[in-house]
Amino acid sequence: MKKLFYILILAALAFNCNTTKQTASIDDERLQTLKNNDTVVISSDKTEYEIIIIEPGFNFWVASRARPHGFYSQQYLENRNYQYVIEWNQRVLQPQRYNPNLYELQIDYQPNIDYGYEVNYLLYNYFIYFQMTYNQRLGPWVPRI
Repeated sequence: MKKLFYILILAALAFNCNTTKQTASIDDERLQTLKNNDTVVISSDKTEYEIIIIEPGFNFWVASRARPHGFYSQQYLENRNYQYVIEWNQRVLQPQRYNPNLYELQIDYQPNIDYGYEVNYLLYNYFIYFQMTYNQRLGPWVPRI
């Protein structure tokens, strides 16, 4: 009887360990899919604004390292994005001083337009990703997650 009891306990432990591994592999597959997808379309359901980011690894970075939705207020995101956009556009206009391969196009971001939370959230996270990936500083703040 004792042998049967020990066999049941071992079988239960082995079964529980296997299900955990499957869940981890499903999450890994989802993150790998995001890593392989290089294009991000940022848009808001309430507005007609849209941003398209073609950046290898950005999807994976947002899914794995960025703060969750709702962590920052929309006002916080708008303020930071506006500061980052000003610096970004200044660098685009100075290709002799800043790498033109990093700063290719200007960003038309108006502070008086409500772009919605989703657009501001992903734009802010792109700026953080960009600064950390390419070792750049777009403002007085140290880029961190």
